[in-house]
Amino acid sequence: MLATARSFTLDGIAARPVRVEVDVHRGLPAFSIVGLPDTAVREARERVRAAISNCGFEFPLHRITVNLAPADLRKAGPALDLAIAAALLAASGQLGWEGLDRRALVGELALDGTVRRVPGVLAIAEAARSGGLDGVVVPAANGGEAAVVEGLGVSPLESLAQLIPLASGEWTPPPPRPLRLTGTGNGAGPDLADLRGQRELRRALEVAAAGGHSLLMVGTPGVGKSLAARRLPSILPPLTSDEALEVARIASACGRLDGSLAGGRPFRAPHHTISAAGLVGGGNPPRPGEVTLAHRGVLFLDELCEFSRDALEALRAPLETGSVAISRAASRQVLPCRFLLVAAANPCPCGRGERDPDCTCAGPEIRRYRGRLSGALADRIDIVVPVERPGAEEIGGGEGEPSAQVRERVVAARRLQEARLDGRCNAEMSAGEARACGLEDSARALLLGAYERHLLSGRTHDRVLRLARTVADLDRRERVGEEHIAAALQLRLREDR
Repeated sequence: MLATARSFTLDGIAARPVRVEVDVHRGLPAFSIVGLPDTAVREARERVRAAISNCGFEFPLHRITVNLAPADLRKAGPALDLAIAAALLAASGQLGWEGLDRRALVGELALDGTVRRVPGVLAIAEAARSGGLDGVVVPAANGGEAAVVEGLGVSPLESLAQLIPLASGEWTPPPPRPLRLTGTGNGAGPDLADLRGQRELRRALEVAAAGGHSLLMVGTPGVGKSLAARRLPSILPPLTSDEALEVARIASACGRLDGSLAGGRPFRAPHHTISAAGLVGGGNPPRPGEVTLAHRGVLFLDELCEFSRDALEALRAPLETGSVAISRAASRQVLPCRFLLVAAANPCPCGRGERDPDCTCAGPEIRRYRGRLSGALADRIDIVVPVERPGAEEIGGGEGEPSAQVRERVVAARRLQEARLDGRCNAEMSAGEARACGLEDSARALLLGAYERHLLSGRTHDRVLRLARTVADLDRRERVGEEHIAAALQLRLREDR
């Protein structure tokens, strides 16, 4: 007999439909799976065999062929276990379900028949709704994320044994409670009030958060660079519902969606030993990297000059386009990565800086150390701020301005940008939009003078315009004035860059 079930496999963070065809016919007992399965899918034979037997069903001692269509799409992961088992039970006459072809089944099977959590259920549920299916059968642990998708029936299963009463209508699982994807949440983390003094750094953080601008902090160890970076998410605007759904889809595909996203925007801080593939994505099959996991959040690169040159250079295209393309012989994936880059670096390998008499770093050694940050990548960093050691009065004084007050100004500036740019922030402006941002005559003259005097590149010219537009938004000014260009140049141009 022949039976068919519907399922999905993950391709990056997208869900691709898979039709599971099972044929049971006479012959020597055998169990084969075809259709470009990876190792995890091929091993489903043993999991399905044990689960069917341990749940009280009869495993057919015939020749069993499982075809995963389309045959030219690589199938990866254990999420096809449940669909294979359901189609096998239907083909052997033990499961009668008229609506089997109208539902998608995803889940990993334990040897005792328990249905285990799998990644990517949110993307699978969205794809099932887009494909016109009536519902999805998912592991009970994934029920909440599948229920986020409206207009789709969700049947959470604890065990393979529940398939029979579910198919016959004798048992209907209670509807799962959808995960809460939105919420302020940003105030739950470390507060910016912990940063004592550092007026210039505070201003740079506020401008970066308001316009979505990348930021590089340069200073000796212990002056507060990491402390400031880890408090940046607390002044960012809360995720909108659409942004929260994007973040949840990525977290689900990577198996990181747990409970809710009430904790706010993502914050990723990879170690400096990370490879280029780990940072921007790659592998076989391709997997999202840290830049995609930081989508709509913050990517913090501490000890920037300790990262490999290859890893840093791989950031150039994602910073410009907000996406990363991973090409392989058989496929090409485009993953979103609209993140706010925050980096911290020491002035020299020993960290003390050339001005410190205890610094023993030679000139060539310092140049080699700083050379890991190429000019092309440095040109894509909007703000460069030196971080000095706070004075005794500052470090022993009271707390600084709390995150809640700073966030109010940031949110107000973001609202102006979203109204002007159709939901985008200033860092996402095109070159044409940046040059049409409404400069006063004195501001234009100051910018052109700086362009000639400092030999700025065209990219730097446009990024100064974007920065000035953000400073003007924080001041709630409609036009960009001379003082806004001056502030942007101060944030952008540094002698020690």
